[in-house]
This record gives sequence, C-alpha cells and structure tokens, in this order.
Amino acid sequence: MKKMIKLSVATAMLMGMSAVSAQAADGVNLLSNVSVKGEIRPRYEMVDKDKSGVNNANAVTNRFVLGVGADIAGTDWLSVYGEMTNVHNINDNYNSTDNGGGSANQGDSHSSKNAVVADPEQTRLTQAYIDVKAGGALLRAGRQMINLDNQRFVGAVGWRQMPQTYDGFLLAYGGIKDLSLAAAYLTQVNTIKAGDADSAAPSTLDTRSVVLHASYKAADALTVTAYDYMLGTGTGSNDGTANGVGSDTIGIALTGKPKMGDIVLNYRAEYAMMTDASLDSQQLQSGVKSHYDADYYNFELGMNMSGILAGIGYEFQSGTEASYTGNDNKTFSTALGTNHKFNGWADQFLTTPTEGLTDLNVMLGYKSKDLGVFKVVYHDFNSDVDSISYGSEIDALYKRAVPGVKGLTGMLKYADYNADDSATSGNPKATDVQKFWVMLDYKFTSK
Repeated sequence: MKKMIKLSVATAMLMGMSAVSAQAADGVNLLSNVSVKGEIRPRYEMVDKDKSGVNNANAVTNRFVLGVGADIAGTDWLSVYGEMTNVHNINDNYNSTDNGGGSANQGDSHSSKNAVVADPEQTRLTQAYIDVKAGGALLRAGRQMINLDNQRFVGAVGWRQMPQTYDGFLLAYGGIKDLSLAAAYLTQVNTIKAGDADSAAPSTLDTRSVVLHASYKAADALTVTAYDYMLGTGTGSNDGTANGVGSDTIGIALTGKPKMGDIVLNYRAEYAMMTDASLDSQQLQSGVKSHYDADYYNFELGMNMSGILAGIGYEFQSGTEASYTGNDNKTFSTALGTNHKFNGWADQFLTTPTEGLTDLNVMLGYKSKDLGVFKVVYHDFNSDVDSISYGSEIDALYKRAVPGVKGLTGMLKYADYNADDSATSGNPKATDVQKFWVMLDYKFTSK
C-alpha cells in the first residue's frame, strides 16, 4: 500500500508538470511543449531449476512507467525530463532477491526456497535530468538511462521490470555527419534490485566511472567503433568481492550491413581487453585478484533474405585457472552490460565463470510486418581454461504487434539450458534450467 501511495504522489507530481501554466513576469511559459509517455508491461515468468531445495518460480509482475518532458522557458535548447517506474508483484511465488525467497507454490515445501526471478516490488524515480543542446552537442545532467552500442558493456538492462539507470553527466556530439561521440561521468549505478546498500542485492552502487565511446560510419558496409570504459570501485566487476574493484575495458568493433542483391548481411568483429583501473588505485586484499589482464572477442555473421533470418556467432571471454594462486585476474567481466541479451536467455552466464566462457551460437528465424518475428537460437558453452563443458541451450521467441491496438505488442519466450559436466567435474553451471515467459507491452505517448 505504501508503494502504491508513493506512486500515486509521484504520478500526480509528473502529471502536474503537464498542467503548468505559471508564467514569469515577462509572460514566458516556465514549461512548454509538454509531452507525456508511459508503459504498462505485465509479465508471467516461470523458472524450473533442477536443484534440490529449490521450488519452481511462477512470477506475475507488472511494470508501470510514467514520464513527462518539457522545454524550459520557451527555449528549444533547454529541457527537462522526469520518469517514475513501479514494479508490482501480483503474486509472491518467486524469489525476487528482496522477499526472503517468496511464498511456496501449492504442493511445494515451505521450507524450500523458490527459484530467482529478479523483479522485486519497488517504486523508483528512474530518470530525472536536464538537457542542454547546442551546435550538435547534448549535455545531459542527472539520472538517466545509458545504452551504448549493443549494450554488451553499458546498458539499461531493459529486460528486467526495473531498469538499470545511472546518476551523472553525459556529453554527446553528432554535429559531424556519420560521426558519433559520447562521454559520461557516472557517480552512481541504480541497479535492478531493491536491497539496502549493505545488502547482497543493493539497489545502488556508488562509483566514480568514466565511459568514452566513438563510432564512425564509413559506409553501410562498415562502421568503426572504439571505446574505453573506465569503471571505478563499486561497479561489481568479477573479482570475488561484492562490489568489485575498478577496471578499464578498451576495445574496437567493426560492424556493417552490406547488401548482396535481395540478401542483407550483418556482421560484427570485436576485440576488447580489460586492464587495471585508471581512476582507482588497486588496493590489494587477501584472496582478491585485483590486477586485470583479461581478453574478449566476438564474431557474428547474419543475414536477412526476404524475411528469412540466419546467423552464427562466437564469443570469447577469458578465464582464470582454478589452481592459479597469483594476483592477476584473467576472467573477463561485463559488469554494467544488459547481459540477458547475451549467452542464452536462461541467464546462467550473467556473470562470467572464473574459468571464462566461450559461446558458439546459431540462429534461425523469420520476420515480417504482418506476422512479427520468430527466432530459435542454439548455444554451446565451454570454458576458456580447465576444459569444462558447461552445457548447451535452446532459446525460442515469438513477438508481434497486437492487431487493432496501437502501441501494444505480445511476446512468448522460452529458454532451456542443459548442463554437460557435473559439479564434481568442476562445472559451476551443472544445474539444468528451463524458463518460460508470456508478456504484453503497451507503450503510449501524448505526441
């Protein structure tokens, strides 16, 4: 009830912005060109984890988003935007990471915990920023969503009901044709979780990070992207600590969509290296590998031939041998990425295993304006070191716009992860997992 009251108050405040008619002494509107947008996204998620003491999760949740933006003082270069997000759970038959494991499903043991569905009930100010625009440049100050490139390294984790946002400053420039530049200074990461700062699932992470990103489109067949993500302490890098020491990720990617008659190809070739943090001194702690020396590469090739989709990919994240006792961390990590998009939708590899990860994947599908999109993806997962065969996964998705209702889409989604090597053979991902989703997504806007 308290959360619903908070949402009602916040909604009233946001809606009040759209009704502002106050004027300064010279008659200039304080707020003009007001726009309202929002989203209603109910979802059912089932998780069947083949592990003793873990019940199936059956989560019914809803995301409600309401945002209001406006120009300030009648200008076209100064604007403001505010957005509230409420995540409400219709039931409690899942472990949200903030509900003590949730209540048991009918027929399940109350002494057992439910499988995790990381959608805790909460209400949050997800975005609140001021934009200043001039000469092809944008300066954004405040709380904001940031999605860079394919979101592998910096993203908003939009799949979960509460998105990940960032407090800080973003400077973007697009004043030169085909060139895009972006730099951001981040002071806080607002995670998808809802716990206190000192909990195992904190809603905020204090940090001091700088992200740099540049891309140049030379032609349809070639875009060159370079980046340097200088993450400070608190960003949750994969180093054995709760919040992580900092790290730098420096990389380059070549992408393009060349055409061959009726066939449109798409490709990605990317390399990145992870090194010690530029912004933080590395404080050595007992049992913590705090010097980074890790590598990443990714190759993708896909095609669209009159709606028929096909693709193949190979992604590599380096790892550290279990027997290694030195201080170098050779395990690559993507602490701020939208990681659900990668390495299978069963979410078994949201963090990279210590021994690293290779993902060979193949995709087939079909897409049309009238029928929507259907995809099936197969993954084969292995370690970089110590010769561990983690397992394989089959994912399937069907998504289309609902006829007759503008802004409404429906989705069916399935993931089936099957482990190969056992836990006694050193496999940290030795549990079979199946997941299934049914989701509606309604987006609306006043313009």
